[in-house]
Amino acid sequence: MRRARTGLQISLIVGAVVLSAPTALAAAGEPDVRISPLNAAPGTTVTVSTTACGKETYGKGESEAGGQFHLLPGGRKGVLVGEFVVPQGATAGTDTITLKCPPRIKQTVTYHIAAGPHGGVDAGSGWAAGAAGPAGTAAEAPGDSMTGPLAVGGVLLAGALAGGAVHLRRRARGSRTPV
Repeated sequence: MRRARTGLQISLIVGAVVLSAPTALAAAGEPDVRISPLNAAPGTTVTVSTTACGKETYGKGESEAGGQFHLLPGGRKGVLVGEFVVPQGATAGTDTITLKCPPRIKQTVTYHIAAGPHGGVDAGSGWAAGAAGPAGTAAEAPGDSMTGPLAVGGVLLAGALAGGAVHLRRRARGSRTPV
């Protein structure tokens, strides 16, 4: 019986580590450029942020569909942010964004342009009608960043480590009563 419990505890710990590994690997190898949203419909404002420019405070960007835009300091140190609007006539498919920073830094990334709506649904005038923000611009979704999955992975890993430590401490003291 004791081996069964120990096996269950070990499998829970291993499971927590395995579940948090893809999140940790994604954070370690994350790109220097983030695009939000990754699937943009025509008329959508696309935000591009990068840490590839290092200590520079200015950069330029160009979208094949949206044209040129400037990269300016964002909310965090070392992050440059720029925005452009996907034109209404943009065709569905991938779009390439090229970012340039002094002296010779160049990054190229792609995102997807979704097909535009072919007919809208009238949302009415209830409380949710104002949730889109001014002039129908969508608010940024809270799941656009990696913060949520990283936090969940960290909590799982911390819980697994704490459970293992409690188990080892109880076992070492001999305070566990036989069943």
